[in-house]
Amino acid sequence: MAFEVIQTDITILAVDALVNAANESLLGGGGVDGAIHRAAGPALLAACRAIPEVRPGVRCPTGEARITPGFALPARFVIHTVGPVWRGGEQGEADLLAACYANCLKLARDHRVESIAFPAISAGIYGYPAHAAASVAVETLRTAEWVPERVVFCTFGDAMTRTYMALL
Repeated sequence: MAFEVIQTDITILAVDALVNAANESLLGGGGVDGAIHRAAGPALLAACRAIPEVRPGVRCPTGEARITPGFALPARFVIHTVGPVWRGGEQGEADLLAACYANCLKLARDHRVESIAFPAISAGIYGYPAHAAASVAVETLRTAEWVPERVVFCTFGDAMTRTYMALL
């Protein structure tokens, strides 16, 4: 299985699905989440608001994933997933992060996605150490029963690009 590493703005990638490193509300935020919401336009926020809450303020619990159209993005879909906040590595963070990738793959398969781009989920403001986060991502996708024909790890910055390249 060959994976691509591309250092760019994820919102410009022409793939079937972009993965959004979202927060549990799905109503936008900073980093990748904010960039995707800005590029997709206001229809994305409306679509996210339409996703039922599973508890007050939570449309997508940590480790799970939800899908919406891509609206103004070049991608047909946005798959929103909520990665874990790093709390030292002893709070089940690796399992939750692996679940993010696995649940994104399930939605991708169900929606016949042939190409997908993942950001470094949880490696930004959520504080997950870059090498550990990338290791979980690569291992989860390498061992998955199914992956799309094209899988892109979209990085933002030289350090994360080098991290993924070293793992691959």
